[in-house]
Amino acid sequence: MEGFLMKFVTCRYKGTTTWGAVTENGAGVVDLGRRLPDVPNLSVALKFGQLADAKKVASQVDADFALADAEYERTVPFPGKIFCIGVNYGGRNAEYSDSTSNNKPSVFVRFPESLTGHKQPLVRPPESVQLDYEGEIVAVIGRRGRRIPRSQARDHIAGLTLGNEGTIRDWLRHAKFNVTQGKNWESSGSMGPWLVPIEEIGNLEDLRLQTRVNGELRQDDTVASMAFPIEFQIEYLSTFITLEPGDVIYTGTPTGAGARLDPPQWLEPGDVVEVSVNEIGTLENSIQDEDFF
Repeated sequence: MEGFLMKFVTCRYKGTTTWGAVTENGAGVVDLGRRLPDVPNLSVALKFGQLADAKKVASQVDADFALADAEYERTVPFPGKIFCIGVNYGGRNAEYSDSTSNNKPSVFVRFPESLTGHKQPLVRPPESVQLDYEGEIVAVIGRRGRRIPRSQARDHIAGLTLGNEGTIRDWLRHAKFNVTQGKNWESSGSMGPWLVPIEEIGNLEDLRLQTRVNGELRQDDTVASMAFPIEFQIEYLSTFITLEPGDVIYTGTPTGAGARLDPPQWLEPGDVVEVSVNEIGTLENSIQDEDFF
């Protein structure tokens, strides 16, 4: 249907995890896990290039269940590689009191267990109160490639989703030249609410990313401000490793994270973080303490 934005979601319905397409009115889900039994989840759909077929099926049938009756899960249920690009928006070097410039991006990785889904809580561990937010656009790879030219990078993107690259700040400083500990606490970050196919997205540079905490705007910038555009990130990463369908790239966060406020403002139980891009949607997560005992 003309003007209908296709959105693929991973969710749990009546105790079973499935994937589907959100209907045009946003209220229902076409259960593609049931209608395409050989494609049980979005990761398999990405691996075998089934999104076009899924879109065709979803456009021809009615919803199988109400979206309100489902529980969101991480958009890409079984991501391959999870890359994150650091210090990538204008002003971020200044936040770090670093006047140097670099013609190569900062890259680190996360593990799947560190990421939850839309409307699922981000978990603050008992070891630290310094849980911080980082709103990001997430590029999901849909086509295998190595040494991908920047001019062809968009052809390798299946679609875009949103991420909160949640961080335990003090654990970033446990040793030199590493961020792994602070970036991989279980359920400290998120991905969602759904995947919007790349053909539904216009000029990437026009996308405006905003992050709100309890309704207060904290981050607000456009992809045009990136030091390393998404297409360059794909070119760079694929230079040293093959990108596979289902790999994801957290493409960087604008200025305004809680650590950079004066004084710093850490996330606390009951807070709500919203990461939004008009062309994609809004990823929402509340904060809760880990039930450790």
